[in-house]
Amino acid sequence: MIDKVFINLPVKDLPLSIRFFTALGFSFNPQFTDDSATCMLVTDNVCVMLLSHEKFLQFTPNPICDAREATEVLVCLSVDSRARVDELVAKAQASGGSSYNQPQDHGFMYGHGFQDPDGHIWELVYMESQEQQG
Repeated sequence: MIDKVFINLPVKDLPLSIRFFTALGFSFNPQFTDDSATCMLVTDNVCVMLLSHEKFLQFTPNPICDAREATEVLVCLSVDSRARVDELVAKAQASGGSSYNQPQDHGFMYGHGFQDPDGHIWELVYMESQEQQG
């Protein structure tokens, strides 16, 4: 079984990315942080490694795509309320990110998303439990 998930994303400006995600309320593990990388804590078992392009290229034989031009990954995070979805999108926009769509309300599920300064897509979703649905 899998113990921990590490999502690795290339970033052009690591200090900018750290400021951006700090403004959204994320914290970082100093044990895995230096001038070329940081480990952003999403949950106890999910981390996002933000890596400078130079560092990222040490782990892949392929070139880095420009996430503003092409989408290779879409990260989706589940949160505890509709208000939290809207709050995080607003914080992302206020901190240099952008929104690429309108909120999506499917009754039992509500979502919205943003793009970080490098263009990576982050979807935020709130799903009602069976008890809340009636």
